[in-house]
Amino acid sequence: MKILITEERQQLILLSLNQKGAVKVSDLVTQLNTSESTIRRDLVQLEDMNYLRRVHGGAVSVQSKVIERSYKDKQMQNNNQKDLIAKSATELISDGDSIYLDSGTSIYEMIKYLKNKKVLVVTNGISHVEALIDHEIPCILLGGKVKPMTKAVIGHATLKALENYRFDKCFLGTNGVHLTYGFTTPDPEEAYIKERAMMLAKETFILADDSKFGEVTFTKFADLNQVQIITNLEENLKDYQEKTTIRVV
Repeated sequence: MKILITEERQQLILLSLNQKGAVKVSDLVTQLNTSESTIRRDLVQLEDMNYLRRVHGGAVSVQSKVIERSYKDKQMQNNNQKDLIAKSATELISDGDSIYLDSGTSIYEMIKYLKNKKVLVVTNGISHVEALIDHEIPCILLGGKVKPMTKAVIGHATLKALENYRFDKCFLGTNGVHLTYGFTTPDPEEAYIKERAMMLAKETFILADDSKFGEVTFTKFADLNQVQIITNLEENLKDYQEKTTIRVV
């Protein structure tokens, strides 16, 4: 196999990052037929040039604070981590619970694990409804304006519809988890829905894979101490654990 020079290697890393949104060091070592130390040096250099942000085990794209990836793009990112987090989240649900599932792709992964639980689901996720029906899970889809990019129902009508319900547990996704700025999402209208759903629930859980930590997007919807976090991140959690409860899968 051809030995790649630094510039070629880094271009291929950026190409992979652009396609997937996140890359793992282990995958790049195999893909580029080089050493782990070489890949880590490449990632350091690319981070210095603001092309990416390093996270535990790899790197993620530098996010815009206001521009959000499409639902389809998000579905292709960090699938294994999302699945583990989602499975852990459903273990917290008891028969008889009324639960709120927001429109995020991490939350979507919970649905297949709810099949044998006796629950009622309220959601603003267009994509969630078909899966809930397929698994014969009783559900209510909130009305309102449909946002094509994230397949979420948002707006004043959605907020008004939410007021009819109370939840035992609320499960939310997030675009960023930050020690100072809390939980954030690019769209203020989606943030309002998340914030209101939290207020109507006894307990709220945020599902966040390791790529979300340290990120900040446009609109804050919660402080760290308002929720519990379910994540696959295992390192550098001490400061977060001082502010909230963290469940590591």
